[in-house]
Amino acid sequence: MKLLEQLHLKNFLMLTAAGVINACGIVFFLYPVNLYDSGISGTSMLISQLTPPFLPLSLFLAVLNVPLFLYGLKKQGAAFTVYAIYAVGVYALTAWLIMDVLPVDVSFASPLAGTDLLLCALFGGIISGVGSGLAIRYGGAMDGIEVIALIFAKKLGVTVGTFCMVYNVLLYIVCGFVLHSWILPLYSIMAKIDYGLIEAAQDLGANKQQVLSKVILPLSLPGIASGFTMVFVPSVSTFYISKKLGGSTFSLIGDIIEMQFKSANNYNLGAALSLILMVLILLCMAIMNRFTGDEDDGGVLI
Repeated sequence: MKLLEQLHLKNFLMLTAAGVINACGIVFFLYPVNLYDSGISGTSMLISQLTPPFLPLSLFLAVLNVPLFLYGLKKQGAAFTVYAIYAVGVYALTAWLIMDVLPVDVSFASPLAGTDLLLCALFGGIISGVGSGLAIRYGGAMDGIEVIALIFAKKLGVTVGTFCMVYNVLLYIVCGFVLHSWILPLYSIMAKIDYGLIEAAQDLGANKQQVLSKVILPLSLPGIASGFTMVFVPSVSTFYISKKLGGSTFSLIGDIIEMQFKSANNYNLGAALSLILMVLILLCMAIMNRFTGDEDDGGVLI
């Protein structure tokens, strides 16, 4: 009875709108061109594209999100859990209707923006951001990552914002490996930049160059860092693939280290080069951590 008193019809109506808006942004703009949302929604999109076509995106949205909301029931409260599950349910149902019922083809290009990555990232990010913000405004959530972050961030000794950022960076790195390109994951991160921050900078007198250097570039650093890591680490550690694909036309540091142990019999040099390689990778990880570990307390990537 107490739960029913906490639930309001207006909230359900607004959460319905939020779920529909979020689904339109994701399905019409991001999903068709392999751009990814953040959090569990982005994870669902990636799994959906790696699994057989008969397993729809809506299935993974429900299967991955609902258990997380139920897991956080005690900490978040019954009303939030009901609202969040309802919002995700509307999101998943709308995504299913658009992709599998309505005569709309979103298999290879956006029906509204074609294959233009910039337009898809811009409109998809803005529209899905409005849906997510609306869900939070009326007591729910559109993604289970916030629940997991609130539960485990303190136990791990990190802020909520850092937890979400690290999760998303790892997600986009995996997406980059799957797609064999980190351009799309970088687009995905840029799509989540709050346009209100750009407007605020302009209102304070910043010109276009200052907006780019002070707002857009710093917020894009996690994507740049993940792309750098994803390209750098294989280039310094791979030797078999480069040998098979490139023949003897060039050598990476991995080839040189292998040569010291297998043909030159210079174990000391090989060990020294391996140590240098390890230091370079640790520096790479430190740089990435520098760019992804300075979020303010309580910040959440939606």
